[in-house]
Amino acid sequence: TDLPRSPPAAAEPRHASPAAPRRLREKLRTAARMAGPPAHTAPGSRQQVQGGEGRAETATGAPAARETRAPFRFDYQRFRQSLRHPVRGRRPGEDPETRARRMKIKEMMKFAWDNYKQYALGKNELRPLTKNGHIGNMFGGLRGATVVDALDTLYIMELEEEFQEAKKWVEKSFDLNVNGEASLFEVNIRYIGGLLAAYYLTGEEVFKSKALELGEKLLPAFNTPTGIPRGVINLGRQDTRSLFSPCSGMSWSWGWASAGSSILAEFGTLHLEFLHLSELSGNPVFAEKASTSQLGVMNIRKVLNRVEKPQGLYPNFLSPVTGNWVQHHVSIGGLGDSFYEYLIKSWLMSDKKDSEAKKMYDDALEAIEKHLVRKSAGGLTYIAEWRGGILDHKMGHLACFSGGMIALGAEHAGEERKQHYMNLAAEITNTCHESYARSDTKLGPEAFRFDAGSEAMATRLSERYYILRPEVVESYMYMWRLTHDPKYRQWGWEVVKALEKHCRVEAGFSGIRDVYTTTPSHDNMQQSFFLAETLKYLYLLFCEDDVLSLDDWVFNTEAHPLPVNHTNFKA
Repeated sequence: TDLPRSPPAAAEPRHASPAAPRRLREKLRTAARMAGPPAHTAPGSRQQVQGGEGRAETATGAPAARETRAPFRFDYQRFRQSLRHPVRGRRPGEDPETRARRMKIKEMMKFAWDNYKQYALGKNELRPLTKNGHIGNMFGGLRGATVVDALDTLYIMELEEEFQEAKKWVEKSFDLNVNGEASLFEVNIRYIGGLLAAYYLTGEEVFKSKALELGEKLLPAFNTPTGIPRGVINLGRQDTRSLFSPCSGMSWSWGWASAGSSILAEFGTLHLEFLHLSELSGNPVFAEKASTSQLGVMNIRKVLNRVEKPQGLYPNFLSPVTGNWVQHHVSIGGLGDSFYEYLIKSWLMSDKKDSEAKKMYDDALEAIEKHLVRKSAGGLTYIAEWRGGILDHKMGHLACFSGGMIALGAEHAGEERKQHYMNLAAEITNTCHESYARSDTKLGPEAFRFDAGSEAMATRLSERYYILRPEVVESYMYMWRLTHDPKYRQWGWEVVKALEKHCRVEAGFSGIRDVYTTTPSHDNMQQSFFLAETLKYLYLLFCEDDVLSLDDWVFNTEAHPLPVNHTNFKA
């Protein structure tokens, strides 16, 4: 069975921010056609959602008039010349132990890729125990999630032959003519993010054209009365004759989401990718620097800024019809996590010009620290969950990204706040390390609690599993880059050894069902994010700081590097 990245019920929230559906649709459509033929797909079988309730106007207004202008071309060479550091760094002299550890992680990546290629190429993930592929139902009929997720990691690790194998699959076999129910969030962070990163790293046009074509297919999800997108999109239900009508495409909310609501981490985790789709397609709504250049994104923020926040906090469920909260559950883990991550990263990606994102992040972090951050009896700092004013003293593995996020934000805080937030980031990262150190396998559980005398340990059988998740090593990587405290590399190496001992099997890497037993039961799944995130962050932990330098790149929530927008690269 699938083990999702968010709470098992969820499809796995991690990011969001929207786009102006109609004007962006026109530009993306033009750009995709210049790059390759548009997909022709069969109609879907679900009842179509028309603007939420009937044919309601979208929040972004009437369709833009068709404009005539010279085809837009993104100047890739100027972009590469603008980078402050070589993508793979300069590799100055380094100590042999660091290099040896990095090479070990590279070997792990090659082992994971080679087995996927042998037994599951074209499927979404490898099942390493049974040596076959897994497709799943999150991607609406799209295939090759592991290929697209692995592209940039293979490139950064200089696994040239393997990168060419992956590129060839995208060129020859990656079919966008699919008809199925997809998670808007997952397709965006894995496929759009992976293709965009591969393009920016290599300049290969095939990655750009696929990203633009796929991006167009996601736009009907925004056809709601508020402009807040729904979580599920049928990638095939698109009548190209009516691309400018709110009726084109089908979208709906997750069946498990309260009262047809949209999920904070899903509609809050589109911003980075959609701004880059705009940059590459030449869509004036996003590509220009004017304040109106982010109409769709600003619309989602406008809805969020208008609605009252309980104690300054953002609940996880919002109605795409009314723009009001559906229930007051607040989490920095699953369902909420990447919304906060994308606020600070939107500001960084804008070259620190998106002051609204920075203010939203600062205000949210202040509320989180006041109402959710607690210290256990044993002295461990953690971020609790909030249910209508009552604290649930647990922290999910997904929430462990927050140490890195807070450190990243602290770098750019005022001097008086910088050290405060760096200390908070270090304390949270230490707590997440303790969740690993206190298990028999030295790998962390899906969630850990601070109640009934237990600290940083799972107390429920359903929370003891580890599915090769990256969030803890993600924070190690950021903490290393921002402090150079050697303990973060040491902690990362402990994870490498634990993965090798407990998760490496004959034909790949597998998650385990119980981190508290040293004879683990494997779940028979090599998640695509293991190659996209876990191994990439571990590799970068043992690289010099100029490899994918934080001066040049911002990582999306699937660890796909997207460039900081230093200038406009219209050719």
